[in-house]
Parts: sequence; structure tokens; C-alpha cells
Amino acid sequence: MTATVIDGREIARDVRSRAAAAAERFRLDHGRVPGLATVLVGDDQASAVYIANKRRSAAAAGIADFHEHLDADASEAEVAAVLDTLAADDRVSGILLQLPLPGHLDQARLIDRIPPAKDVDGLTTLSQGLLAGGRPGLRPCTPSGVIELLDAAGVPLAGARAVVVGRSVLVGRPMAQLLLQRDATVTVAHSRTADLAGVTAQADILIAAAGVQGIITGRHVRAGAAVIDVGIHRTGSGLAGDVDFDDVVGTAGWITPVPGGVGPLTIAMLLTNTVAAATAAVAGSAAHTGVAR
Repeated sequence: MTATVIDGREIARDVRSRAAAAAERFRLDHGRVPGLATVLVGDDQASAVYIANKRRSAAAAGIADFHEHLDADASEAEVAAVLDTLAADDRVSGILLQLPLPGHLDQARLIDRIPPAKDVDGLTTLSQGLLAGGRPGLRPCTPSGVIELLDAAGVPLAGARAVVVGRSVLVGRPMAQLLLQRDATVTVAHSRTADLAGVTAQADILIAAAGVQGIITGRHVRAGAAVIDVGIHRTGSGLAGDVDFDDVVGTAGWITPVPGGVGPLTIAMLLTNTVAAATAAVAGSAAHTGVAR
């Protein structure tokens, strides 16, 4: 058996196209476009590249670009003031604070300055609570992108045995919640799980998000399973993931590559969230004022 390689770039193009169409409908209906604010603190090169890609993709989808770049030694009060200003700006539909932040800043506290209605990364405490409670809200982009990949590939979720390797608030935990909401039976494992291979080899769907290069090998994978690699690591020979692709591709039924798998969906789902936030804000304003729009 050779796994079907899921082309994340192609699926992301479709998601971006749908987001652009929704942004255009919003413009026609309301006379303005959704707006995405990105906030970068410091001069980390990887973060700068990620922000540039997000801004470029947003502009291509017809989303207004609001960007703030603060010095690496900016105080927490200065960053908080920028976030508060963006939160109060009606032109801004969504706010993204690029992570990681410089070490002197309290990351969790600053993330929680973002109103849940504009939390297009789905990372605030309130957004996490809405997800855990199964209530409507903006969902983290990477886990949402994984669901989009699985759906596009035709991988059944309801009733499937899913194992998520990783327990971060960025990916692992919200990933498990999203799979549960789609009626999968979910196990959360991690790098310290005893007999990790024994756990993962039971999975119909295996999500690798441990942040450990090559942690998933052929012996970890059940024949025919869908293997989604969320990891990304820079090596001397290029990018690599949490999955040893060459060792797994002969066993899995579906597999994502690195690069070209989950990564493109993260930005695509950010655009989707931004348009959804703009639409929800207008609907909420209309409901509050009693004005039909």
C-alpha cells in the first residue's frame, strides 16, 4: 500500500477562494470590507515571514490590512494599548498577535486583551472555553485546517478512532475538541505517553502535533490510517515534520507532506475566520439595534 498524499496547497486554494467570495459578498452588502489586524513585536525573522504571508493572503482575498510592528523591547503596557486600540476600531474584524512574543512579555495576558469576537486565532481563554463547551465561536486556525483537510480527502470522522499526539493549547487540545464535535472517539497522547506506538497504532486518524521531529514512524501507524503531520522543523536538508514520511507512506492510507500539507491551511482558515468575524459583528450590531440589514 502507498498512501494518498493530501495536497494541502490545492485545498487551501479552494478555501481562500471561498473566503474571497465571502469577503466580496460582505463588501457588496455593507459597503466596506472585513479587516485583519496583525501585530508583530520584535524582529524575529520567522515571525516576520509568517506575518508577511498572512498580510499578502489577506489582501489577495479582499480583506483590509491593518498592521502594527512594535520594537522587541516594547513594554507590556505598550503592546496592550495597541491591542486595545484595535479592539475598539470598527474597521478591524479580527486581531492576530503573532507568537512567540519576546520573553519579558506575558503572552497569555496579552492574548486575553483580544475580544473573543475578534480572536481570529481562537486562542483567548474565552475562545477556548467556548470551544470546550461546544458553543459557537472562532476556532484555532491550524486545527480547523486539519478538519478541512480530512473532509476534503474524504476521511470519515464520525465513529473513527482518532489519536492526537500533542497537548498544546495551540493545536493538540483544540484539535481533540474539534474531532470530538465531529463524533470521533479521541485519545490525546504526547511525547511522554507510555508505549506511544501501542496507542497510536489503534488510530484510524493520527494527528502528529508533538513538536518532536520524526516522533511518528511506521511502527506507530495502523495500516490504512489517515496521518496528518502538523509539525514543522527546519533542518540542514529543508523542512521536516513530526512524521517520518518515508517510513510511514507505505503503511498509511492518507498522509500530509511537510511542507505543503497543513501549513497552507492555517493561513486559509485565518481568512475564513476574519470574514466570519466581520459577518457576526454586523449581525450582532443589527440584532442589538433592531435594524434589519
